Amino acid sequence: MRNMILLVASLIFYAWGEPKNLPLLLISILLNYVCGLGVGKAQEKGGTGKAIFFAGIAFNLVLLAYFKYFNFALNSLVAVMGKLGFTMPEVDAVTLPLGISFFSFHAISYLVDVYRKKTRHEKDLFALSMYITMFPQLIAGPIIRFSTIARQLHQRHHTLRRVELGIKIFVLGLAQKVLIANSVALPADQIFSLAPEALGMASAWLGITCYTLQIYFDFFGYSNMAIGLGLVTGFTFPRNFNYPYIAQSITEFWQRWHLSLSRWFRDYLYIPLGGNRGSSMATYRNLFIVFFLCGLWHGASWTFVVWGLYHGSFLVLERIGLQKAMAGLPRPFRHVYTVLVVMVGWVFFRCDSFTQALHYLAAMLGGMPADNALAPVMSFMNGTVITGLVAGVLVSTPLLQALNKPQAPAKVFAPVISLMLFLLSATSLATGAYNPFIYFRF
Repeated sequence: MRNMILLVASLIFYAWGEPKNLPLLLISILLNYVCGLGVGKAQEKGGTGKAIFFAGIAFNLVLLAYFKYFNFALNSLVAVMGKLGFTMPEVDAVTLPLGISFFSFHAISYLVDVYRKKTRHEKDLFALSMYITMFPQLIAGPIIRFSTIARQLHQRHHTLRRVELGIKIFVLGLAQKVLIANSVALPADQIFSLAPEALGMASAWLGITCYTLQIYFDFFGYSNMAIGLGLVTGFTFPRNFNYPYIAQSITEFWQRWHLSLSRWFRDYLYIPLGGNRGSSMATYRNLFIVFFLCGLWHGASWTFVVWGLYHGSFLVLERIGLQKAMAGLPRPFRHVYTVLVVMVGWVFFRCDSFTQALHYLAAMLGGMPADNALAPVMSFMNGTVITGLVAGVLVSTPLLQALNKPQAPAKVFAPVISLMLFLLSATSLATGAYNPFIYFRF
């Protein structure tokens, strides 16, 4: 009954945001259930179920490729053919279903775990349906592997202590999203929408600083809300972020950023490709493939591909010797290097075109006109933005972690702090119009 209630709630949740694609979600669940059942039955009879397994993986990849990349591929083809002097007939654009990147990856992880015999195939259709549609992580992650919560689908332990902890984590995530991410999102959007001639060096750095904090606390906040809701409903979801902006290298950054996605690509793509078990060149090739697909997963645009290859390039450079060469430098230098590399990467992630990204990078380097009356940097600053920037920088580090220690005096006031954060977040949501989640589009 608990699974049934959560399943119905999750389907209502999805339909509330996008009812027209609910049948697609249900078809995906049913076909993955049949494929998992087929693989499991074949293995019980001494076989491998390889044909069924590959059919299921192909279905999920074709589904993802069609809905997410059809428009991208078509537009790229039209651009190439146009340069060659050919005219392509107009084709209706394909609408991207809400959260398809996440529920497709959940389905793939289920089939792979069953095929690898890491977990048994799920015989209960409602349990598998609930795993894929579970509303806290249905449309924006984190990516929860089936093997992680397979037992919890059938046996969960509820306590008031877990509910209390879940509520606290949920409120913390809500505050991260609403009070920090939303506070810096507006100036980031305003600055990135400026014409090149109106973008000065100071404004450009303010914009990318705001966006660096926005994208982190947007998804970190949502992840914490999902983890908190999971605890309330009896599930334990793994941590998704571990202070990535304090990393000392790009390698360490990816060991701290979006952990569920990083581990998914590692276990289901990087290691099957050979990982680092072969030659150095094979390892570099595998890294480039993984980060090419990681960039493409984030968005159907060449700017996302460049962002992925950009990070892949630094991972390769660090393996070649950059990380070893930097090991002797003081920690502040290594930290500045990492943050700057990440921020430059976010420019490509945020911009809609290469032209815009190059203009923006030129402004960051002082290559565009100096700040002028068209866009003075202080015109984007107010009390809310300043508070968001200061809070974002502080919360991006473990400096406030002492508040979570049992012996800390603030522990006594934790319920009061949670209530204050909730009221502030609710008030901000009620009075503000800017509250989208960036990762919804993925």
